[in-house]
Amino acid sequence: MSIETILKEVFGYPAFRGPQRDIIDHVLTGGDALVLMPTGGGKSLCYQIPAIARQQAGHGITVVISPLIALMHDQVGALHEAGVQAEFLNSTLSWQAAARVEQRLLQGDITLLYAAPERITTPRFLEQLDALQARRALSLFAIDEAHCVSQWGHDFRPEYRALTVLHERYPGVPRMALTATADALTRSDIISHLQLQEARLFISSFDRPNIRYTIVEASQQLLRFISDLHLGDAGVVYCQSRKKVEDTAELLCDHGIAALPYHAGLEARVRQANQDQFLRDEGIVMVATIAFGMGIDKPDVRFVAHLDMPKNIEGYYQETGRAGRDGEAADAWMCYGLQDVVNQRRMIDESPAEEAFKQGLRGKLDALLGLAEATDCRRVRLLHYFGEASQPCGNCDNCLQAPDVWDATDAARKLLSTIFRVQKLSGFGFGAGHIIDILRGKLTDKVAQRGHDTVSTFGIGADLSEAQWRSVLRQLLAIDAVMVDAQAFNTLQLTPASRAVLKGDVPVLLRVTLAKSAERKLRQRTDRAVPKPLAALDAAGQTRFAALKTWRFEVAKAHNLPAFVIFHDTTLAAIAHTAPQSLDDLQGISGIGARKLEAYGAEVLAVLADVPQK
Repeated sequence: MSIETILKEVFGYPAFRGPQRDIIDHVLTGGDALVLMPTGGGKSLCYQIPAIARQQAGHGITVVISPLIALMHDQVGALHEAGVQAEFLNSTLSWQAAARVEQRLLQGDITLLYAAPERITTPRFLEQLDALQARRALSLFAIDEAHCVSQWGHDFRPEYRALTVLHERYPGVPRMALTATADALTRSDIISHLQLQEARLFISSFDRPNIRYTIVEASQQLLRFISDLHLGDAGVVYCQSRKKVEDTAELLCDHGIAALPYHAGLEARVRQANQDQFLRDEGIVMVATIAFGMGIDKPDVRFVAHLDMPKNIEGYYQETGRAGRDGEAADAWMCYGLQDVVNQRRMIDESPAEEAFKQGLRGKLDALLGLAEATDCRRVRLLHYFGEASQPCGNCDNCLQAPDVWDATDAARKLLSTIFRVQKLSGFGFGAGHIIDILRGKLTDKVAQRGHDTVSTFGIGADLSEAQWRSVLRQLLAIDAVMVDAQAFNTLQLTPASRAVLKGDVPVLLRVTLAKSAERKLRQRTDRAVPKPLAALDAAGQTRFAALKTWRFEVAKAHNLPAFVIFHDTTLAAIAHTAPQSLDDLQGISGIGARKLEAYGAEVLAVLADVPQK
């Protein structure tokens, strides 16, 4: 079969997207590739189609290295639904089941085998690969989530470093490394550690135009965001600590929002049950640490919210990219405050890593702080970080309602001067709260005891609120004009960059905190989006769509798979719109391949026939 035939007959898609065709052609000729493609861009097809085509041409088995058990299970399930011979080897299998998979592997009965990097590099598995290679039955290595190999990546996994053995041991077998997130530093690391110097680099646009980016101050509420825009929608809420995960999940549940917790401290069976429910049911909000999410294929996640600031832009981009995989409107919402900045700085400073590595981490954090404090288009800044030029998007908070800004240069100089004068008087530094009390002229016991009411800047900033002073301090931290000394009780210290601000050479422009009326105006303008395929349905079409979703739920439950593995919502909406009368009518609908047509075509027609005609 040609690759176009595989795309249509096996996967049910009418045409390739973006660079998929070029990537597949390159791999089919035996070339190595590094593929950077955004979440939802169709990375899996880039190795699944070559796997099928190369096996049909007699090249053998494709081995997919994947770090996640849940992803393996769902991808293998989806391939089975499409009629592709695929298996996985991981710790969920009994030894008898694993032995059966290994037997099929050695017999050449499998097209794609999914396994974790830890298993790939064991002597036993390498011996099995040796046996396949001796028969020229190794077709392709696909290394998914390749950013895990890099110490600069947001999800470094040391076991990925050992995958260099694939190039050293099987130099004639093509390799494809894939990731949705990698800046220039991470790409360089991937190429170096996986020995992909000769690989062709394929970089798709990092833009996810369907995602609306919003970053707000920590005082604003998650409950309001969900209630106003996403009540009843599936979403993910990220928190930094396990306690915050559990408290937030409980808060949402108390307000009638179906929410589940997920973090490494939960029992494995509870984590798995919660993840399965999120994938299989509709309208579940998963509240989680970053332990959750990589490889989650659920297409109808309508929002991702961050209650704490991530470590870097790669992590932020990867996590927000779990929203709107179906291409429909979705929200990426983050709130943060001064404490987020302090905490992230402290974690870097207290790390046992070498100073050069810490400096790299600080640079990445500064880039994220710059994005958070930006008064211009968020998307332009986000894409610029990945080396991609763009124009203002019209679909972020700053574009939708340009923030008012004020010149905080003088305020910044007052704050830096206070830090300097207090340290000079006392011989050591103080924390943010104390410095702000001095600026605002608050005669607290601590201020009085230390004699800090005598410094010349006492009360000089009484015209600004505490929230405004914290905003000034966040900006100074973002431009590295102030540092937090984690070794000295999180006290504020001046840096070499402070001098330029004190002299007035560096302007400090800050956004004005949104008044409640302006905030309401922004929320009212942000109408809750109806997915385009559903918006196109009339009343009868909506009835057909609802009946098809009910049928799909039962089928997915029987197969122990998420509903979207059976058919995506877009496919169901297309069926509901066209109201097919025969198998021939179904055949041209995107997402219905030959195997699915054979397996489900008659059932779909029966469901439609049972829908009352109006």
